[in-house]
Amino acid sequence: MGNNAIVEAKARHEADLLALPNVTGVGIGERDGKPVIKVFVTETLPETDLAPEERVPESLDGYEVDVEAIGFVEAQEE
Repeated sequence: MGNNAIVEAKARHEADLLALPNVTGVGIGERDGKPVIKVFVTETLPETDLAPEERVPESLDGYEVDVEAIGFVEAQEE
């Protein structure tokens, strides 16, 4: 799978991921030398605190999903 495939997978799922609780952003990263879809959240929550439809999937279109807690993101004034 080329890089275009992961870009297309990210684009295909981005709106659904951003609709999940705590999700603030979606990107592409790397883990163990393989491309992954990064999902940025304000905080990680136990799966038991989320309904099944609110959970970030472990993979999308064959790519692993890496969840990273980054807190709240605010625009900075220049």
